[in-house]
Amino acid sequence: MDVRIESLIEGAARASGVVAIIAVLRAFTTAAAAFANGAAQITMVASVEEALALRAQGAGEICMGEAGGRAPDSFDFGNSPYELSQAGLSGKAIIQRTGAGTQGIVAAAKNAQHMFAAALVTASATVRAMHMLARDRITLVAMGENGSRRSSEDEICALYLRGLLEGRPGNPEAARQMILSGSEAAKFKDANKPWLNPADVPFALEIDRYDFAIKAQIENGYPVARKFNV
Repeated sequence: MDVRIESLIEGAARASGVVAIIAVLRAFTTAAAAFANGAAQITMVASVEEALALRAQGAGEICMGEAGGRAPDSFDFGNSPYELSQAGLSGKAIIQRTGAGTQGIVAAAKNAQHMFAAALVTASATVRAMHMLARDRITLVAMGENGSRRSSEDEICALYLRGLLEGRPGNPEAARQMILSGSEAAKFKDANKPWLNPADVPFALEIDRYDFAIKAQIENGYPVARKFNV
């Protein structure tokens, strides 16, 4: 099996085979929390305007995500996995827009055979799902900050997933400590950025918190993600 690691929007556009788009802090940790709390599906879009238009058309009931780290005006939720874990979402259809994660899913959709939205909280389940579907190639894409600058948490998650795919057990505590020492995790301690919930960091670093993957496929022109149990 050929396992490749790519990064950022350019890497997502190049990705082929079974593709995992990685966004640990926080897009796909938030998506996982939403599914664990009852969401039925998540439509992933590139722009705030698309999200609001789809909600107005009835394609979803809830808009969640961020632009510049903050919840856009008229969105129901921001990009906090802790917040979504406390919300009543049973049976809800959600529309998600973020600066990196959902951009990567949209970019990868052209060439991917199968797409997964990946984070550490769904690591082992995502690996099982990719193993089940892959024939020759798996591409892991670390989306980084706004899809334009590499970040330690997504790169480390990509390496962690590759290790699992190649039969190595991984070291969850080492991965957590490396991420906690990075600049992205440090931002959540900044009192001047109240939109970054400090509770999101330990939440996102609870490796294998959830025993399901998140698989996306194109429906009516947009990537729609659902829980994928393996």
